Amino acid sequence: MNNNDFFVFSKVALAGLFIGVIDSVLLLAFNIFYRDYTGYAPSELINVSSIIFSVNLILLETGMVCFLFVKAFGKKDLFFILPFLLLTIYLSYQTEHLHRFSDATINAQFKGLLLGVVLVTGISSLAIPALSRSRFFEKHVY
Repeated sequence: MNNNDFFVFSKVALAGLFIGVIDSVLLLAFNIFYRDYTGYAPSELINVSSIIFSVNLILLETGMVCFLFVKAFGKKDLFFILPFLLLTIYLSYQTEHLHRFSDATINAQFKGLLLGVVLVTGISSLAIPALSRSRFFEKHVY
């Protein structure tokens, strides 16, 4: 990896991590408000720890995948955005087919919470290429 590749890699990885930190805060707030509003209590899968660690790791890895797309296709964001948009739509659709709990109310509440996590994470991942090339990000964060 030459210096330019390392520079691009570090920018997209840090953009993914930066978005991951912001998403963690947003999803923690969403988790609190959603649970208060719906009364959903089970926390085996979606809890504070899983939100903090999984969202940051997923978006960091998404930044690394973005680097591979930049290396393969250049700065054509559509080649990155389209597959990840389709993946977000697919995962959102698959969320509706989950059957985690035998109680229909709790199962519907779980689907709503998971759908929120999938949508926020998926939509945020689409911003990685733009953020990694942002002058503001380069000046103030990187």
